[in-house]
Amino acid sequence: MVTDFTELHGDRAFADDPAIVAGFGRIGEAGFAVIGEQKGRDTRDKLRRNFGMPHPEGYRKALRVMEMAARFGVPILTLVDTQGAYPGVGAEERGQAEAIARNIREMSLLEVPVIVAVIGEGGSGGALAIAVGDRVMMQESAVYSVISPEGCASILWRDRERVPDAARALRMTAADLLEFGIIDEIVPEPPGGAHHDWDEAARGLKRAVLAALGRLAGRPGSELVAERIARLASLGAYAS
Repeated sequence: MVTDFTELHGDRAFADDPAIVAGFGRIGEAGFAVIGEQKGRDTRDKLRRNFGMPHPEGYRKALRVMEMAARFGVPILTLVDTQGAYPGVGAEERGQAEAIARNIREMSLLEVPVIVAVIGEGGSGGALAIAVGDRVMMQESAVYSVISPEGCASILWRDRERVPDAARALRMTAADLLEFGIIDEIVPEPPGGAHHDWDEAARGLKRAVLAALGRLAGRPGSELVAERIARLASLGAYAS
């Protein structure tokens, strides 16, 4: 989907986090900053990438790239796929919660188009830290929730047999989230899911991203920010 991609590394403070891949490239004819969570392909790669659970330095790297994109007027695409931020002691000591909160705040204020795509699993604050956008889309088989069904069942019932009940209660599917106004659109996948045809899945996502950019490009930065903040403020509002 992305050509001429140049990856950038490190948060300029502590380390590089392979759980987040970030850099600049082209989607079609448009230049983009692309930031994505990467779970890994095989066992060795999954271990290196911490199964897609970022440390705080990963979120700080993502923010560094986003701020660079804003400086040069480049639109941003984030690809969300994580079960959540890494909850280890070291990550907490290095400011995991602060890094997530800072990203949410700073992403709200970026004066360039920000497009978010949930491409697999969007879990808790680990997803939210790169998911504040002007246009939020999900592939049709993706899930997006405050907690995993396993974690929810463990907390509410202390019973893994209740995982299916938790999944239904969480309303975490793309169709549910579109109905609630959490996302803006569902991106179709090939028959059987994206893993049956990676190339076609990427082409479908590329079309959706470029269409979203077409709706956002050329709009004043102040207008994008105002609407993005209003969007965030409206989430969770209830009217009888």
